[in-house]
Amino acid sequence: MSAISHWLERYNTRRGELPGAGVPWLDALREQAIIRFADEGWPTSRLENWRHTSLALLEERTFAPAAAAAEPAAVLRRLRDADANAGGRGHWLVFVDGRHAPALSGIGPLPAGAEIRALSEVLAAHPERVEGHFGAAGDGASPAALNAALATDGAVIRLARGVALEAPVHLVFIGGVREGASLLRNLVIAEANAEATIVEHYVGAAQDGAEDAAPGEADGRLTNAVTRIAAEQDARITHLKLQEEDRHTVHLAAIDAVQARGSSFASHSLSFGAQLARNDIATRFDGEGCEVLLNGLFHVDGRRHVDHHTRIDHARPRGTSREFYRGVLDGAGRGVFAGRILVAPGAVRTDAMQRADNLLLSPQAEADARPELEIYADDVKCAHGATVGQIDEDSLFYLRTRGLDEAHARNLLTYAFAAEALARIGLAPLRQRAQAAIRARLPGGEPMEDLR
Repeated sequence: MSAISHWLERYNTRRGELPGAGVPWLDALREQAIIRFADEGWPTSRLENWRHTSLALLEERTFAPAAAAAEPAAVLRRLRDADANAGGRGHWLVFVDGRHAPALSGIGPLPAGAEIRALSEVLAAHPERVEGHFGAAGDGASPAALNAALATDGAVIRLARGVALEAPVHLVFIGGVREGASLLRNLVIAEANAEATIVEHYVGAAQDGAEDAAPGEADGRLTNAVTRIAAEQDARITHLKLQEEDRHTVHLAAIDAVQARGSSFASHSLSFGAQLARNDIATRFDGEGCEVLLNGLFHVDGRRHVDHHTRIDHARPRGTSREFYRGVLDGAGRGVFAGRILVAPGAVRTDAMQRADNLLLSPQAEADARPELEIYADDVKCAHGATVGQIDEDSLFYLRTRGLDEAHARNLLTYAFAAEALARIGLAPLRQRAQAAIRARLPGGEPMEDLR
């Protein structure tokens, strides 16, 4: 049986068990989505948007239905302890192998007008509340269509007009079963003047000790996640995604935002794990005066592969976008960045800037950067740029003259390169958590523990 047939069979045998099964609009959407996936299959490098990251390896692999992870409580405890040590607090919604884990979750008190629930709960009780936000079968690439057809759960965060959450919302997705698959769909709906910070943690139950595997060589997990964000007028949403999955995981994710007039959206994408990770991040300005920050950092080593594809659609005037991605590449790792900024006709006084910088730590590492500007309006200010380089030898020499050995000096310069991306994360506990994550990936990173 081919992998595509496997997914079709899974859909046919399990569609009656999916959350919201029997809801007419959702049943119809799922049917359209699985037909699309059957027609298109997994993306291959023959497609321009997937030229550097083919998923053809998935054509030979099947994945088991989600079950229970081995030690999800221990993984969650580690995350919460790290957050508490950094002075953090928040609302925690936990999923294990793609399914809501109420016993591990702790939402706590919420202000009136705020709702944080599992998608499965909302679809069971009030499916009409998410009908306009769930998405369509034609959205995104074919992995997003498979997600629409087979998503087993996810989070729904709804904020009424003017509601602001003081503490961040932590969505924790723990994957543990080898050859398992988690398909997740998260919906964030922020009405006018609402405000929230949302953190998505993707972690494996066995992050350490696994050997590197070339794409396609080993069994492993699949994570397929879609997050849809609707920011209404003057809403402010900060979204941080921290991906630290096991080295045998294929991680596919899409973040799709739509912004109304005067809204602000900040996305921080930190990708430190997985065998192959692909992140598609897009936002569209549907009103004047919107602002967006897309900030990313990734680290790859061994033979791992990370790809960020972004799109900012300046569809209305007076929009401002800032985009910064940084990659640290070691071993035979490969990083890809492709960012597109589109300025539509009439989108005057657009102010857009985009940068992608990569630091190669070994001769075998490879980076591909492709920033793009597409401008159809006058009276705009747009710029972009990309760099690929190695550690500066003059800086290395300077540190060694100050008594540091070469390994320590290299780590310090590498950390300084990464820290510039992390400095854009406003909330201190989250920034410290991210700093600790990148330090943990640098050989001998412990001596830098006091650096902020």
